[in-house]
Amino acid sequence: MNPDAQDVLITLFVACYNEEGNIVGTLEVIREATAQAGITHEVVIIDDASTDRSVALIKDYIVAHPTEPIQLRVNAKNMGLGENFAEAAFLGTGEYYRLVCGDNVEPVETLVKVFREIGKADIILTYRPDDVEGKAASRKLLSGLYTKIVNLISGYNLHYYNGLPIMKRRDVMRWNPNSHGFGFQADLVTRLLDRGATYFEVSVTSKERRTGKPKAINIRNFCSVAHSLFNIAIRRISKILWGYS
Repeated sequence: MNPDAQDVLITLFVACYNEEGNIVGTLEVIREATAQAGITHEVVIIDDASTDRSVALIKDYIVAHPTEPIQLRVNAKNMGLGENFAEAAFLGTGEYYRLVCGDNVEPVETLVKVFREIGKADIILTYRPDDVEGKAASRKLLSGLYTKIVNLISGYNLHYYNGLPIMKRRDVMRWNPNSHGFGFQADLVTRLLDRGATYFEVSVTSKERRTGKPKAINIRNFCSVAHSLFNIAIRRISKILWGYS
């Protein structure tokens, strides 16, 4: 059930792939955070062909919470995070838009803090100033290196590019990148900044997932990141040579 389009401040896209141990907790965090922040919202869940009990748990949650504005889309085959991110924007009705991963790594306090910044800029970017509890040293190194590379190629100087920013939903629909993995966020953020979007950075806290393995480090996502970096570089070169990107 969805509220009227004019009443929805933000559409929250929940990405789910084999998250039976985390997905209900994620939905509970969203429910509590939106209530504390006092914002109107809707939740669009896309299950990306899970092979565990994720879909059954989501359906049970929807039945148990009939007044929550949740819709569920179940993919017949795995489409990738980037494509689902774009698709959910078209399924939603909110003025603003944000991804919430189904791994339940963001506490209520983090979401409330971010929601309260809505309207300060076209893009609300998040970053973590301190180490994430439980995050492997190798992943911290890769994350820092990735940010430095994107800053170097794009010419910007952001703290972080994969921090699940809040954007205007129409911008996501208009400028969504042709990328399937995690690299789509840097591609989209830099594209919007190239086009004059304003931004505001917020420091947040998060934690590592309690169950299941991280899904960001695999061949598919490395290819996605390479694709995104190429797109960012081409736009930067175009901007330098011809004044547009």
